[in-house]
Amino acid sequence: MSLYNFGLEPLSCHAWNKDRTQIAVSPNSSVAYIYQKNGKEWSKIHELTEHSGRITGIDWAAESNRIVTCASDRNAYVWTLKDGVWKPTLVLVRINRAATCVKWSPLENKFALGSGAKLISVCYFEKENDWWLSKHIKKPISSTVLSLDWHPNNILLAAGSADLHCRVFSAYIKDIEDKPGPTPWGAKMPFGEVLLEHKDCGGWVHSVCFSPSGDSLAWVSHNSSISVADAPQGKEVTQLTTDHLPLTSVLHVNETEIVAAGHDCCPYQFSYKGPGELEFVKKLDIPKQTSKSSVSAMQHFRNLDKKATTEEDDSELGTLHQNSITQLQIVEGAKSKVEKFSSVGLDGAMVLWTFKH
Repeated sequence: MSLYNFGLEPLSCHAWNKDRTQIAVSPNSSVAYIYQKNGKEWSKIHELTEHSGRITGIDWAAESNRIVTCASDRNAYVWTLKDGVWKPTLVLVRINRAATCVKWSPLENKFALGSGAKLISVCYFEKENDWWLSKHIKKPISSTVLSLDWHPNNILLAAGSADLHCRVFSAYIKDIEDKPGPTPWGAKMPFGEVLLEHKDCGGWVHSVCFSPSGDSLAWVSHNSSISVADAPQGKEVTQLTTDHLPLTSVLHVNETEIVAAGHDCCPYQFSYKGPGELEFVKKLDIPKQTSKSSVSAMQHFRNLDKKATTEEDDSELGTLHQNSITQLQIVEGAKSKVEKFSSVGLDGAMVLWTFKH
């Protein structure tokens, strides 16, 4: 585990480039910063300044090296690196509410954008006019879309929203791709087709994640629960209510193991073996050793000097993150066997975690 602080501002979202030497983060503002790794330090090399509202989502396409950002200004931009400068292209997303999340598809030929306009914009590039167009998935979403994830087949799209539903849609765009084959989620896939609609999520659905094969879908909701829908098993849903604070981000590290993190400031590992078999495995954060007994004489007098007391400051949490974790991302390894993942939080910190299989 290694901790790096990007300042005092909360980090709302982050994304990595292909070889993980650069990271794009947004410190809860209208600007995204790109940092380059130099040895153990991170140095700022670019600023993406085009949005006029708070950036809510960043995704970095590995192969095409394009960055997509979305913000509360109801806009999305696709950034391309030309001659050492990131140039933005406006996307016609056609939304009248803030954008909330954005995600490139696995083949990077389109991306999905969630918003407060109760819809998902699926955006793709039209070569004739040299611009990004969008198609809307509206029904039956009845509130803000909070989270998105693509199925490995580049067609299906999972969405969690504030109407307490988790859904899987078809995002097949016939102008740019071949007709998809059947999957365990369903065979008919016209654009916008609902292949799963789970009503009883018990809270806002903060994060969704397909398994590496795409056969199961995990999500976390605001009632402190984690759920898995199993497509080959008749889309049966297994829900586990935890006694932690609500989880805000979920990540598959292989086909059966899931990592989730949120307001408890540390990641937890869960295991899914089949319908009805979803269980908590362990907390992945090793608590810091408290050094109450061994306060040095110098520290003793410092405390007396600073706080007029010899007491140790107890406001520090026993976890690496000192505030809620907002997002998890894969850093090393394929989706089917993640070796390392990163977390960013409201404390302005980014932590790299090693996952032992």
